[in-house]
Amino acid sequence: MTRPAGRFISLEGGEGAGKSTQARLLADTLRQSGLEVLLTREPGGTPGAEAIRQMLLAPPAPGWTAAAEALLFAAARADHVARTIIPALARGAWVVCDRFLDSSRAYQGGEGGLDDADLLAIHRIGSHGLLPGKTLLLELGADQAGERLHARDGGSSDAIGGRDAGYHAGVAIRFAELAVADPDRFIRIDATGSPAAVHHRILTAIGAPHPC
Repeated sequence: MTRPAGRFISLEGGEGAGKSTQARLLADTLRQSGLEVLLTREPGGTPGAEAIRQMLLAPPAPGWTAAAEALLFAAARADHVARTIIPALARGAWVVCDRFLDSSRAYQGGEGGLDDADLLAIHRIGSHGLLPGKTLLLELGADQAGERLHARDGGSSDAIGGRDAGYHAGVAIRFAELAVADPDRFIRIDATGSPAAVHHRILTAIGAPHPC
């Protein structure tokens, strides 16, 4: 699969791991070093993909099957890659993305029961097999993640984040399996502690300059 050398970084992990915060902090630091940086997210990143995001996170009753979810995520990703990510990489920008393909592999694959080869085939068709140069996997214990989610959401959550603890434990296991299987791309990050502490670990891990 296609991997741009280093300029495309995704952040992955379970609910409450701090991906959005760390994506923003990383993008800010890279910009401070003089780089052009696109900060984006999945599902999302284009008007069409944002519309699909709303369908996924607030689905009509009784919700989507795992296969339908996977296809919706893939459709959003295909639009995102074609209209936002590829043009940014082509002009030499860095792309920092809050979730990408590996979330589909962990959620709809690991816990949804879909075959990983099928998910990769859909990605090859829809997004030309594009993979990040590096994927930062933020790992956080379930209790701490729950505390963060409660502080952030006040006990409410979207259709995927609100699934039971067993589901999310399985997602975490699948993320770890993906990281073990592809150590050249994945960097596992301890997501405990303050946002500043986690950000420092990320910068150290990818060899980025630390802000003064």
